[in-house]
Amino acid sequence: MAITAAQVKELREMTGAGMMDAKKALVETDGDMEAAVDWLRTKGLAKAAKKADRTAAEGLVAVKVAGGTGVAVEVNSETDFVAKNADFQAMVAGIAEAALGVDDVEALKSADVNGKSVEATITDKIATIGENMSLRRMAKIEGDVIGTYVHNAATDGMGQIGVLVALKGGDEAFAKQVAMHVAAANPAALNESELDPAVVEKERQVQIDIAKESGKPDAVIEKMIVGRMNKFLAEVTLTGQQFVINPDVTVAQAAKEAGAEITGFIRMQVGEGIEKVQEDFAAEVAKAAQG
Repeated sequence: MAITAAQVKELREMTGAGMMDAKKALVETDGDMEAAVDWLRTKGLAKAAKKADRTAAEGLVAVKVAGGTGVAVEVNSETDFVAKNADFQAMVAGIAEAALGVDDVEALKSADVNGKSVEATITDKIATIGENMSLRRMAKIEGDVIGTYVHNAATDGMGQIGVLVALKGGDEAFAKQVAMHVAAANPAALNESELDPAVVEKERQVQIDIAKESGKPDAVIEKMIVGRMNKFLAEVTLTGQQFVINPDVTVAQAAKEAGAEITGFIRMQVGEGIEKVQEDFAAEVAKAAQG
């Protein structure tokens, strides 16, 4: 029988399923609305759609390197329990592998993972595991040498913080040391030239205001501002920071000693920038029990 747009709309409103899924359900059940709802529930599509408005701020960051290319991807879930789920981890690993072949997150959503798109794979996993999930972002880097580090690793190559560091010269051992430094120190940029000018100007203005409060002569104030800005730049840029592996030298000095030039880095942390809804543990368990 012919399926009308009104029927599709009604089923979508009842289940929250996507338009094509709703239409397919009606086709498969000859327009029987109740049977179509059951069909969607059986496929997990209605269940997945109903969870789509729940905040997914946990999950995993995965890093992957092939040749001179490295990628980092963040896949979110509602709870950190899911990050320990082997099926979820396998899915994230597949997505990271697929990310090596694309340039941005939109292309990654359409990329193939075991015969399905990444987007469809995540939808299926939502239905299976019972939590909202999302592919949030990816970042890519290239270099002669690429080092990786994962902090709070859940399994090989994925955890709470993923770092990639690209070098010209040097070796993977040094690149990994720099990646560990990046995870710990969280620099804002590689060097001064890559810092957001607005951030630098804002800090400069703050230091000017602080210096003026001192009541010292203008010549002294100028020197104070220069010194404080140099200190600020050293603290927020990777090359200017004291190397956590050897605090007696800066990262730039350590790179020179290693015969390397740091050409870029990526630091990705699960959930950074996502506003999380605070719940107590009992509430979280109760929600999980309700499905």
